[in-house]
Amino acid sequence: MNFEYSEKVAALREQVQAFIDEHITPNEALYHQQVAKNRWAEPAIMAEKKALAKAQGLWNFFLPLAYGEYSGGLTNLEYAPLAELMGRNHWASEVFNCAAPDTGNMEVLAKYGSEAQKQQWLEPLLAGEIRSAFAMTEPKVASSDATNIETSIVRDGDDYVINGHKFYISGANRENCKILIVMGKTDADNPSRHLQQSMVLVPTDTAGVEVVRAMTVFGYDDAPEGHAEVIFNNVRVPAENIILGEGRGFEVAQGRLGPGRIHHCMRSVGAAQKALEMMCKRVNEREVFGQPMAKNQSVREDIARSACQIEQARLMTLKAAQKMDTEGNKAAKDLIAMIKIVAPNMALDVIDRAIQIYGAVGVSQDTELAWMYAGQRTLRLADGPDQVHMMQLGRELAKRYNEA
Repeated sequence: MNFEYSEKVAALREQVQAFIDEHITPNEALYHQQVAKNRWAEPAIMAEKKALAKAQGLWNFFLPLAYGEYSGGLTNLEYAPLAELMGRNHWASEVFNCAAPDTGNMEVLAKYGSEAQKQQWLEPLLAGEIRSAFAMTEPKVASSDATNIETSIVRDGDDYVINGHKFYISGANRENCKILIVMGKTDADNPSRHLQQSMVLVPTDTAGVEVVRAMTVFGYDDAPEGHAEVIFNNVRVPAENIILGEGRGFEVAQGRLGPGRIHHCMRSVGAAQKALEMMCKRVNEREVFGQPMAKNQSVREDIARSACQIEQARLMTLKAAQKMDTEGNKAAKDLIAMIKIVAPNMALDVIDRAIQIYGAVGVSQDTELAWMYAGQRTLRLADGPDQVHMMQLGRELAKRYNEA
């Protein structure tokens, strides 16, 4: 396996890094000031930098070549090092129009959407004109088993009527979130639990859609994206808003989650790498017990162990990306599951060590470490909790070797 960057990728990495250094990192304080003034609006600095990135062609990297005319022109393997750079900063991905949940939603529309759905929703998403959300998780059932989802999607003439209760719907708090992909049951009595579910497009301004509140993550509301609690009360949408067809919800979900999971892992590697660099800088600046912190053996071990873990996760991520490119997402499902288990846990380990080295300031608002930790802890739940990935991976491996 050759994970050396091609000339094209090396050049893109330089461009992306230069853009981050010039336009994103120096504007961190301004970004937060603007968010504080209007929690759910797009900050002016974000709009300004998105327009600049788009004009420079640093845009929509995430859609792989298999998506034809909608592709960003890169393979998953080529995109990985760019996503890693974006993962070092919490608003960089959006600047390049490569932020979740829009990336997954755009993949769904590009792969499964009708031509009308693509024109109405995919094209403005690709242009960065609107934002979107993916509404699956529910508060009243264990949503790690998606067959439990209770939201009803009932055909009524030329419409579907939707009733349900969702929460932790990332992005739905945004003022410019214009479309929701909602998962629910169109055939609750189907003997196959995996054919009961469907996905339907619901514009956020549809009557009966109520954003109740912003849920927090360890006290963070993650504005301006947020994680909304949403009620659907007799929400009526045209029948043509169904994605792919009734009973195809699990098929669509699997097509969405494979790439989305590995994108999270790419960004996790970037977050961990940033924490490591912060750690190394800190230990060279601080003195404890009469000597630089860097001379403390336990500190050196923490740095070394962190570097090892990051590189292991980086290589596993690249291997999964390469297999997705060469053999398809289904063939790479074992590696995708492995890295989804490994990467967030790795990042948590590294960030926790950095927090310990920073001391009290590490859990304060004066560094990004506490926010980074909260984000990575969430990823142990997002797109399937660790236990589900381990259960399915263990089952498949046991079965495979039993048949050998």
